Amino acid sequence: MRRPRTLARLTLATALIAGLTGLAGGASAEVPAPPETGATKSDNITHLASAPMTGPLAGGVNTDIAFAGKTAYVGNYSGFAIYDIANPAKPTLVSQVSCPGSQNDISVYDGLLFLSTDSSRSDDSCQSVAQSPTIKESWEGIKIFDVKDPRNPRYVAAVETKCGSHTHTLVPDKLKRSVYVYNSSYFPNATYPDCQPPNDRIDIVKVPLRHPEQAAVVASPVLFPDGGFPGSETGYETSGCHDITAFPAKNIAAAACMGDGVLLDISRPERPKVIDRVQDATNFSFWHGATFNGDGSKVVFMDELGGGGGAECNTEVGPNKGATAIFDIKHRKLKFRSYYKIDRHQAANENCVSHNGSLIPVKGRDIMVQAWYQGGFSVWDFTDSAHPKEIGYFDRPPREPASFGGYWSVYYYNGAIYGTESVTAFDVFKIKDRRTDSAERVKLKELNVQTQPAFWR
Repeated sequence: MRRPRTLARLTLATALIAGLTGLAGGASAEVPAPPETGATKSDNITHLASAPMTGPLAGGVNTDIAFAGKTAYVGNYSGFAIYDIANPAKPTLVSQVSCPGSQNDISVYDGLLFLSTDSSRSDDSCQSVAQSPTIKESWEGIKIFDVKDPRNPRYVAAVETKCGSHTHTLVPDKLKRSVYVYNSSYFPNATYPDCQPPNDRIDIVKVPLRHPEQAAVVASPVLFPDGGFPGSETGYETSGCHDITAFPAKNIAAAACMGDGVLLDISRPERPKVIDRVQDATNFSFWHGATFNGDGSKVVFMDELGGGGGAECNTEVGPNKGATAIFDIKHRKLKFRSYYKIDRHQAANENCVSHNGSLIPVKGRDIMVQAWYQGGFSVWDFTDSAHPKEIGYFDRPPREPASFGGYWSVYYYNGAIYGTESVTAFDVFKIKDRRTDSAERVKLKELNVQTQPAFWR
């Protein structure tokens, strides 16, 4: 989801989230898991468990997920939660931290947890309050926690970034002494002292693993010296990046940057270089995220038409907008092949658009699971880049009364599918299908979806 900085660009989802997070500070009652009555699904999907948001996170909005060992880390506009997933059918809450700040995008590496703050705050503490970005002393950026003991997370550092941190991506250095954090942010404004236009760059934070308190911005490379996509009636002008997915095994990354889809060379982590750029003025509104296939020979880009708050899965919008675009990577160039979008038309009050997903590691096939907000989630095969097809899904009926909701992120990890239902729970599913069963043999020690492992060479 994007968080516009100007009222003129305020989306329905942003307004709803503002209301929800405004209630989060004093909320403590448990939110019941959504009922399964009326849910439709394919026969190969089983819903295993639903862990409702509780305590300081109840009333907030669940966002992204990171994994390490048998632990899942779930971001929330009100902080983050840590779950024991040793038994995926019974996820157990280990701890949670109250630390409000949009949108709390999350990742973990070597016992450190990184949290993105993309709302202007009075300071860098977890007790901060909202404060206008027009005030020079306001703070936005990346917070770092020590989570070696998941029961007792410890806040160890913070790095301010000029336009905040909407999302971030981890790129480990070759010597494994540090990790680089590629910071994505956008929507500059001439009235913001620290976030001036044109913001055609990304910020790179270097974090020494033994001394995370020394983390600092070490580079701010400009990716769009020509200004990037100028904008159109349906597409956003490029003024920063929304999300970046790295594929370290091939020293490449895919950057989704509002009006541009970008392929980067990250062989020198502090000096990423643009290899190729693509634009889609006809069908794409907001380049939102990316996922590579298992060997880095393909990448899909998501279009977040409507900002996550619009009902974009219907006949009127059609199959090519608010969709996922599939590109083959040939000689380090992006070659468009087709669009993929769920064909289950959603109700007029259901926010639905292409959103966060991950690869399911099946050798010889390109299969991923992907969130569609109130469109549920879809498991789809893009082995034939020009003819993608769905092979599984889960979809609840519209929320009553009508409101923002649905799956923000849905990821596959070590044999199970995990999803953040935005306003209710952390959900777990199982897929049982001959086309995906072999993925259960792939066991990872850690997964940040935006730092993709090479499953096959």
